[in-house]
Amino acid sequence: MGDPRTRREVVRGAVCIVATSALPLPLAAAPDDMQSAIVKATNGAKLNAGRVRIEIPPLSENGNTVPVTVTVESPMAAADHVKAIHIFNERNPQPHVITARFGPRAGKAELQTRIRLSDTQDIVAIAEMNDGTYWTARANVIVTLGACLEEPI
Repeated sequence: MGDPRTRREVVRGAVCIVATSALPLPLAAAPDDMQSAIVKATNGAKLNAGRVRIEIPPLSENGNTVPVTVTVESPMAAADHVKAIHIFNERNPQPHVITARFGPRAGKAELQTRIRLSDTQDIVAIAEMNDGTYWTARANVIVTLGACLEEPI
């Protein structure tokens, strides 16, 4: 027995692959996209300045892997702890980079990761506290060689 697919199915699949590969991919988000992602993650809650510290190099020669550390001042006790840390960026195709969840037994409210940056932009970190408040900080990063760019083949 041969392949159960018909010639028509194979042609239809090939046409779909070619058609979807020709669709334009977003190269960068607009600052409004980041703001929309922040509103979605925080349910539009008020953002307070303070308690959050972002450590990120102010100048990155290569945007493919930029180290970032977000630390939140919190006793991490049952009555007062960080529930989540969110990181957003202004110009990447996906403005919501990561959300990390915490509990009072985490001991320390700190998130260390590496992110890709497509261009010079602002990075925003938001800490969601167990009492429903949100605290934020912002840092600017100059990127000389961007990442996250999709090149047409």
